[in-house]
Amino acid sequence: MAGGGAGGGTVMALAASFIGIAILLGIGPQILGNTSFDCTTLQGNATSGWQATCNQVDTDSSNAFNLMIVVLIVIAAVTVLFVVRLL
Repeated sequence: MAGGGAGGGTVMALAASFIGIAILLGIGPQILGNTSFDCTTLQGNATSGWQATCNQVDTDSSNAFNLMIVVLIVIAAVTVLFVVRLL
């Protein structure tokens, strides 16, 4: 069945998407850990523009990775449903 039927290419594409996103989720926290930092070390008080921007960027980056986990789960579910339909 691997790549043989009409849906074989679709299964391979879904599997490749799953693997690619899983790799990104594995490497992403290492990259994110190097780009985000403790925003309290910035000069100024908590209401300064730089510190607020820093906090917003850290929050947005975290939300993006959480959304990528949801996308990975959806791709896995679609792959399983597609394979079950092929059986």
